[in-house]
Amino acid sequence: MLNKNPLWKTLVVVFVVAIGLLYASPNLYGEDPAVQISGLRGAQATTQTLDTVKADLESADIAFSNIELDNGQVLVRFTNTENQLKARDVLDGNLGKQFSVALNLTPATPEWLEALGGSPMKLGLDLSGGLSFTMEVNMKEAVKKAQEGMIGDIRTELRSEKIRYRTVKAAGDDIEIQFRNVEDIDKAENYLSRRNNDFVYRANEDNLTLKVSFTDQKLKEIREYALEQNITIIRNRVNELGVAEPLVQRQGQKNIVIELPGVQDSAQAKEILNATATIEFRLVDQNGDLSAALNGRVPPGSQLLEDANGRPSLIKKRIMLTGDHIVDAGSGFDENSRPQVNISLDSAGGTRMSNATKSNIGKPMATVFIEYKPTDRKDAEGNTIFEKHEEIISIATIQSRLNKSFRITGLDSPAEAHNLALLLRAGALIAPIQIVEERTVGPSLGAENVKSGFQAILVGFGLVFLFMAIYYRAFGLVANLALGANLVLIIGIMSMIPGATLTLPGMAGIVLTVGMAVDANVLIFERIREEIRAGKSVQQSIHQGYDSAFSTILDANITTLIAALILFAVGTGPIKGFAVTLSIGIITSMFTAILLTRVVVNGAWGGKKLDKLSV
Repeated sequence: MLNKNPLWKTLVVVFVVAIGLLYASPNLYGEDPAVQISGLRGAQATTQTLDTVKADLESADIAFSNIELDNGQVLVRFTNTENQLKARDVLDGNLGKQFSVALNLTPATPEWLEALGGSPMKLGLDLSGGLSFTMEVNMKEAVKKAQEGMIGDIRTELRSEKIRYRTVKAAGDDIEIQFRNVEDIDKAENYLSRRNNDFVYRANEDNLTLKVSFTDQKLKEIREYALEQNITIIRNRVNELGVAEPLVQRQGQKNIVIELPGVQDSAQAKEILNATATIEFRLVDQNGDLSAALNGRVPPGSQLLEDANGRPSLIKKRIMLTGDHIVDAGSGFDENSRPQVNISLDSAGGTRMSNATKSNIGKPMATVFIEYKPTDRKDAEGNTIFEKHEEIISIATIQSRLNKSFRITGLDSPAEAHNLALLLRAGALIAPIQIVEERTVGPSLGAENVKSGFQAILVGFGLVFLFMAIYYRAFGLVANLALGANLVLIIGIMSMIPGATLTLPGMAGIVLTVGMAVDANVLIFERIREEIRAGKSVQQSIHQGYDSAFSTILDANITTLIAALILFAVGTGPIKGFAVTLSIGIITSMFTAILLTRVVVNGAWGGKKLDKLSV
């Protein structure tokens, strides 16, 4: 019999719509204002921190709805933003510099729904509020860092060729090599110029020096590399922060724009993003006099550094390896259950470490943590001057010749190991960065955008609903049912996809989908009308209407989907947000307009003897 639903088809439609309703429902519960207390530089909140927070809030007479400790963080929920802001001020003053106190919005989803994996849609910066940074890359430091690396390479190359020299040091924008005689200058210039075309060489036989400087093309490459590499590393660090759909993109010749949706307090974000951290491996100076160094007589070629507990050691300046060669780092425990960081190097780094350690077995090697911190001073061009802070992480004896994989031990806690591994895994910034602009988009502004966006969706939905109900009568109501189901499925799928974020352009995609979703039904209903006018029976008209219109609907939607996928592939930011909701809407509208409506139509009118049809 025509137009009878197989049981499996009905069950599929009911199941898909029910799943869509289930996972769309968390969006109805809204969010609770909350305060999140997180440890800085590897510290973690404990039950003692939880008790302290609870006591501080109670003594300040600030009511809270819930407080919990999870993954080393304390989360306090409130019923209103007034108490949230009061709590932030109180806790920020009481907890000191060991913890960051961040404002947050936490989903109020019931526990039973969370247990099923239900969570509300993640909203973009324009809807939920958040932080926006414009960061400037310090290009002078990028060139200086490249210069320091070349000084070490030049020393190594001259030694390998047995060309004698006195010193190799930085002299402004140049690298100055001091020799003992003119013959060595000629040998060095000939050898180095054959090995590297990225330098300009200027010999001065009067004072026995050879000055080496970068070519203009090489300087341009260094600056470009610093910017692009910093963008890549910041993206990795933002991913480590767990921010949904962040925006990290280039702006001009030396700026990077970062948007962090949902983040309302910048303490932790600044710490991770600003950390120009790397490590260097150097030998310990066993022959130097530590007592004399503490009195100001530091041996040439060495420097006095301290560890986190203030214990001094004499460390050689010569760098065996820098953190630029690290490709992976993970925290763990050694055979004695002490925290450690396991490091993997790239092939070039493995070779350098192998060559550096083969003749130093049995000698102590220091792992030095280096961080550039901004000061209040400015240079002649108005750029912030950064100070280099060096600290010994560990000193361990080289037991054997190291290669691409080795470990750092001597860390104080698993949290410190985890934090160090995070920074090393995310990468060391090629050059220091500073925040030149910081904007906080408040949740109230986001709420206005959400309200406007949903008003646009509801107005569009309502107008389409009225048109379909008036023009196609009973079949129009079926189309409206499919339209509502389509909207629920879009929201449900957006809530289920871990990385999906709804932005204002994404809302525009939903509004467009609302209008497009009924196109398929219009084609089907018009074809049914044509079949009825041609004198066919009601059942044959329904059957032919759906079957004949299917290929046209499929072609039209596939071409639109291809366009949406191209937008997603080549677009950035707002364009991606628009393409995501449009793509999802096209797929769900195909399901609701063809399969769902046919199940409903067959259930209401299929298999019955009818003389006319309300279409």
